[in-house]
Amino acid sequence: MRRNIVHPGADKLRYEIREIAEIAKRVAEAGIPIVWENIGDPVAKGEMPPKWMKKIVTDAIKEDSVFAYSPTKGLDAARAYIARERNLEGGIRITPDDILFFNGLGDGISHLYRNLNPRARILGPDPAYPTHSSAEAAHADKPHLTYRLNPENEWRPDLAEIERKIRANKDIAGILIVNPDNPTGFVYPQETIRAVVALAKKYKLFIISDEIYSNLAYEGSGMKKLASVIGEVPGIAMRGISKEFPWPGARCGWIEFYNRGKDTNFDRYARSLVDSKTLEVCSTTLPQRVLPKIMGDARYYPYLAARMRRYERRATYARAALSIIPGVIVHKPRGAFYMTCVFRKGVLTKRQSLPMKKGLKRFIGSRLAGASPDKRFVYYLLASTGICVVPLSSGFNSSLQGFRFLLLEQSDARPADQPGRRRRCGGPCVSALVPPAVARSSSRRASARHERRDRCEAAPTEFRRPRSREPPAVRGRHHPADVRRAARDSR
Repeated sequence: MRRNIVHPGADKLRYEIREIAEIAKRVAEAGIPIVWENIGDPVAKGEMPPKWMKKIVTDAIKEDSVFAYSPTKGLDAARAYIARERNLEGGIRITPDDILFFNGLGDGISHLYRNLNPRARILGPDPAYPTHSSAEAAHADKPHLTYRLNPENEWRPDLAEIERKIRANKDIAGILIVNPDNPTGFVYPQETIRAVVALAKKYKLFIISDEIYSNLAYEGSGMKKLASVIGEVPGIAMRGISKEFPWPGARCGWIEFYNRGKDTNFDRYARSLVDSKTLEVCSTTLPQRVLPKIMGDARYYPYLAARMRRYERRATYARAALSIIPGVIVHKPRGAFYMTCVFRKGVLTKRQSLPMKKGLKRFIGSRLAGASPDKRFVYYLLASTGICVVPLSSGFNSSLQGFRFLLLEQSDARPADQPGRRRRCGGPCVSALVPPAVARSSSRRASARHERRDRCEAAPTEFRRPRSREPPAVRGRHHPADVRRAARDSR
């Protein structure tokens, strides 16, 4: 080409959550069944929308109008329903004109960053959901800017650090929170959100709150949407139906503008998002058409509550088992269906490995040149056991070493409870990568382990501690029936 046609920020666009799936396919070809713990798709993991919800969709698809364009901002009825729901929060009041639909929240995130002034930066969390961090870095053609979610403090952010970074970088124009968070499942306490709002007001910034999992917060989590606490600060909330219904293939998400009239520059930015969407004409009509009927159905919120109880039960199991492993930090999530395991400094090294088939050694090794220790762990875990998780460093643009996994396995049954079944994964996973000095320290934790034994034995086998004298290990369940067993339709 006589001119360089590549965008300067193109190399910043990374999404390892899906990239690792290509590696997993090669592992599967070697005869190792894959346990997919990388992509948060409840439907793919066997969690089906209830029959009453499907009936609403099938009835709607009989209408010719759902095959037509919708208005650029979205169907009037869908936007009116969302505005009414938001106004029940008891905070800011919005109208249907404050809502703009997109083809999934990923589409909305892309529009959000590419319409920012290139010098305007957004300060977001670390670990970071890669769609946000990559899009922010690509738009500025610079490394993304972050504040740290602290695993030593149950993932709470350091508000003093946020303020220091705002004061040090005059290009910071906004603060991003993901609430509940992906990948940690952390729910921002109301006082923390209020403090972030206060910082935005003090330094004349706007707030972006990604709330795609806001209706998937566990009971007692204290989850509050931005609308309830934002006051007069300009802001954008982002929501969708992919995880909630769940219907990720519908590609239906929206953003909500708060306090457009309070700042002329923010209002102009909001209009640029609408103008940008106009060039695409509209978003998909069918999911918008059924949204008010589904979310307004009396069965909807009890259905969500039942799902949250299942996720929380699995999270409790996982934490009970993983927290006894020396050298890792694990916190029970307060929302969504993700969980993060962090390795303490020095636990992982580039000399560690796991056994794998000969045919995979060269393939995996060729992809680990210069890789971070947690990426090495994830690739070795995949090649050795078939468990496909996502590293924090490269998968979530994080300074931490660890991995994210899902809470979407549909069967809580243990192989020990089912005669004739055996575990395929007989070898160590996490413990194989723990240095001997750390492993020896586990003996000093013996009494604490005994106290936790009852909780650990109640956990499903994919998270249970093996009954051996080896250091505790994460073991995976790989029987094909586990993947095929889907949850019964909620009534």
